[in-house]
Amino acid sequence: MEAAVVDAGSKLLKAGPAIPDQAPSMILPTQMKRMVEDGSMNDSTLYEDITVDPIVRGFIRDWDAMEDLLHHVLYTGLGWEMGNEGQILFTDPLATPKAVREQLVQLMFETFNISGFYASEQAVLSLYAVGRISGCTVDIGHGKIDIAPVIEGAVHHIASRRFEIGGIDLTKLLAEELRKSNPQVNISMCDIEKIKEQFSCCAEDELAYEKTQNHVTEKHILPDGQVITIGRERYTVGEALFQPSILGLEAHGIVEQLVRSISTVSSDNHRQLLENTVLCGGTASMTGFEDRFQKEAGLCSSAVRPALVKPPEYMPENLTMYSAWVGGAILAKVVFPQNQHATKADYDETGPSIVHKKCF
Repeated sequence: MEAAVVDAGSKLLKAGPAIPDQAPSMILPTQMKRMVEDGSMNDSTLYEDITVDPIVRGFIRDWDAMEDLLHHVLYTGLGWEMGNEGQILFTDPLATPKAVREQLVQLMFETFNISGFYASEQAVLSLYAVGRISGCTVDIGHGKIDIAPVIEGAVHHIASRRFEIGGIDLTKLLAEELRKSNPQVNISMCDIEKIKEQFSCCAEDELAYEKTQNHVTEKHILPDGQVITIGRERYTVGEALFQPSILGLEAHGIVEQLVRSISTVSSDNHRQLLENTVLCGGTASMTGFEDRFQKEAGLCSSAVRPALVKPPEYMPENLTMYSAWVGGAILAKVVFPQNQHATKADYDETGPSIVHKKCF
């Protein structure tokens, strides 16, 4: 049985057997609905707003909900059998607290009785997915942005940067903008999330964004039949990544943040890191984002300009969306056959701290 690979994000969980040249077999929302004790949902309107987020800003926050989610993924989704559990590799977000890593390995060995465990940082795995062991990842997820220089397969933590903003904040920004331009329409956050995914894009540069003030609006019909107009708002979402002041933040844009992160690493590594930049995370797949990133990179103050690595042609489409999962599938093909993982015997002997000795 192939090892399972799980990449659990704030919005989506990606899981599947470790087959690197395929997309993950399961991609499902991380958010769950809480049901009444007897399991019935007779009055759906009463419970539809009682949602549970097991993962917030990249980190597991509700362990009971996470256990339920993993139980569904492993036994129902991936077809594991009780008493015959396999090996599993998890992706770790940047700067995952030690306590979270220990609690996860404890959950997997004690509750799920797995035979082997490994975890590796998402930044390293995203580079593996494009055939690199050194470079820099810019991961724009639902709940956070991580910028992580990686040298020879190890994250340079001192130079890494994590920002507590992500796709969810861009959704809230779009909600504010649409409510200003469509004051008579009541738009749910669920609909706004869908509008963001369908319409949001990046202007070619700052000047082009300024010109979107005169952009022609278009009408969009919501599922409930209401009609809204969408104009400049679609560009404002992407622009906020390059001009964080739109979000009310006193911070540099994403390309400048990348360059500043790399500048704290030894100058011997600057070229290797900047010329092997990888974009990942769902928000990075926004229409026009990659082109705008490249254009901003050409204007930045650094002597070495950031350059993006293109994924190999044999890799699945939309690799940006789940590059950490693909990298995890590649790594699982190495660590489990070569017995570099934490076994049940290792766990029984050492306890949850085994994760720090075996998974680094």
